[in-house]
Amino acid sequence: MSQPHADRPLLGIVLMLGFCAIVPIADAMAKLLGDFPLTQLVLIRFAAQAILLLPLALWLRQSLFPNARVVRLTLLRTLLQMSGIGLMFTALRYLPLADAIAIAFVMPFIMLLLGWWVLNEEVGPRRLAACAVGFAGTLMVVQPSFAEVGWPALLPLAVAFIFAFFMLVTRQVAKEIDPVALQGAAAILALPILIPFVFLPVAGETPLTGWITPMGADLGLFAILGFAGAVAHLLMTWSLRFAPSATLAPMQYLEIPLATLVGFVIFGDLPDGLAAWGIVVTIAAGLYIVWRERAVSRAAPPAA
Repeated sequence: MSQPHADRPLLGIVLMLGFCAIVPIADAMAKLLGDFPLTQLVLIRFAAQAILLLPLALWLRQSLFPNARVVRLTLLRTLLQMSGIGLMFTALRYLPLADAIAIAFVMPFIMLLLGWWVLNEEVGPRRLAACAVGFAGTLMVVQPSFAEVGWPALLPLAVAFIFAFFMLVTRQVAKEIDPVALQGAAAILALPILIPFVFLPVAGETPLTGWITPMGADLGLFAILGFAGAVAHLLMTWSLRFAPSATLAPMQYLEIPLATLVGFVIFGDLPDGLAAWGIVVTIAAGLYIVWRERAVSRAAPPAA
């Protein structure tokens, strides 16, 4: 079994920034592929994870299921991840990329409070204030009202709650198993659950189940979806191995401006003036956390 690692907040922040930069690309691919069955998209996402990470885990001689506790936590984590990805992919069929992610960004605030209440992680007043400022910026980025969007606007909120618990479970298991092995184990558990859905009929303009064989450029989009999603969540898993969830929560706000950039380049969606100011606020809150963590690290006494 992989030995526990000491917290290294700055390394965790860098890894989380990598996640924030890559995951909007995977989401954009899912939006472009919105005419394909939902379960097919999620299946391809986890199949790519298995293809990329299982051979690497075996080559590194990592145990995928070292003990019963890891198996239970990995299964719970996999179910949460599949649910969250599926709901986000559904939301992207109706909402612009930046709007869907911005609405979902009540998640870091939820995660910070859960880390405080459930895991007894230290949350100082400055860190809590930075999260509140980042959340205020998130509200400024949200453009369509719930009245205009309808029920799909609620889907990112469900995603937020699911991924808050997902990241807390990841934090619990990430110190007991190597991140590569954890992601490989998640793929092994997810594929048997997802594969039966591709044999169900394809129904409706935005089908949930079934299989539509991709052709031409769609093949490349599926490849990017799978690769970007697998790499992004590997970086996220690593980040939670080295830093508390309360530390990483504000950093995830930086995903909003990055998603806005991806949405503009691919779909031509550009936030208005209020949303632009919200992006500035979220960036400022995230940069403050980086500065704060550097100051705390320098002030801490050297390890024995």
